[in-house]
Amino acid sequence: MHTPESRTSQSRTSEPHTPQSRTSEPRTSESSGSPLRSGRWEPGRSVPARTLTPVLGPPLSLPDPARATHVQFRRFAGCPVCNLHLRSVVLRHEEIERAGIREVVLFHSPADELREHVDHLPFAVVADPAKALYAEFGVEAHRRALLDPRAWPAILRSLLRGTWELLRGRGRLPATSQPGGRLGLPADFLIAPDGRVAAVKYGEHVYDQWSVDELLALAAPLRESS
Repeated sequence: MHTPESRTSQSRTSEPHTPQSRTSEPRTSESSGSPLRSGRWEPGRSVPARTLTPVLGPPLSLPDPARATHVQFRRFAGCPVCNLHLRSVVLRHEEIERAGIREVVLFHSPADELREHVDHLPFAVVADPAKALYAEFGVEAHRRALLDPRAWPAILRSLLRGTWELLRGRGRLPATSQPGGRLGLPADFLIAPDGRVAAVKYGEHVYDQWSVDELLALAAPLRESS
């Protein structure tokens, strides 16, 4: 499926500006190095209704007819950079829920492996080891995920934080083998209760995602119109 050149939701909304997600070089598959077809979504597209099964907790509906849903595509279970970002979401999760937003986070690890890494998180986490949803939503991988210098400060912070957690006996190392790869790029989707994609961001490197403040700003119009 081919869609027009990628752009973040910020180019389609009047909300506060956040960095656009653009690239001038082809994305490549981790396994083959061949260019990936562009399957990126645009704001306004509708998400087909479905039921997702988290690794913990009851099944959930996507879209959620009662509130907006923020879907995050992350990397593998125990990913240090993913954990660094999710800590910021955990700290403000009550604020996010008060704003009428449900958090759903996807990882491309098996459910049994993922469960032991996310049992402390207060939101739904879904395993997609076949990366079927990643492919459907146009979420890609590229070596630039780790090689982009903009990602390096976050990578360093995440490794230091992960090491400290391990020394305290509170952390877990990721599996040595990662069949889904280590070069995944993050993506954020804000889905309205009617299934419409209100905003979308495809990350340019491993730590390129919406902050909580950006998420709240993007979701504010949805709440005002409900």
